[in-house]
Amino acid sequence: MPDKRVEDLKVLFSKEDIEKRIEQLAHQINKDFGTKDDLTLICVLKGSSIFCCDLSKHLKMPVQMEFIRVSSYGNAQVSSGHVQALDLTLPNLENKNALIVEDIIDTGCTLKFLTDILCRTHGPKNLKVVTLLNKKIARKTDIEPDYYCFEVDDKFVVGYGLDYEGYFRNLPYVGYFE
Repeated sequence: MPDKRVEDLKVLFSKEDIEKRIEQLAHQINKDFGTKDDLTLICVLKGSSIFCCDLSKHLKMPVQMEFIRVSSYGNAQVSSGHVQALDLTLPNLENKNALIVEDIIDTGCTLKFLTDILCRTHGPKNLKVVTLLNKKIARKTDIEPDYYCFEVDDKFVVGYGLDYEGYFRNLPYVGYFE
């Protein structure tokens, strides 16, 4: 059991805010990718699972969902900067459209690692990135997402897939501890 409690959370983005923004983002992704070609969503587990599923419901093109696991946090509240590949098993993406789905991009180390390895080993025709939260203030690389729902400052956030020691992922909103 974590040392933090739901009662101590402050809501940063409500369930309604998130739903509305995901619909807007999906509309832009549909416009950018078109509705005829397949799109492979590459969901970065575990944090992106809820966001990925909700986003996919609004996409109009044929969608495949794939899941990979990497970690740069462990049980800490800040990224270690070291990316650990836990499972990068993917189908052939050569000459296909792919969209990496992240929960949060802060230092950018995980995203840089993923885009480098996917481009080098899988050769997608078009690789873009969408994230629920973009924490530019913490960026240590020059990488940016193509799409994001919300920008956040230097808060430790949980909910809607984001966790603290494995807890709070199930919350329908994004909150933070003061």
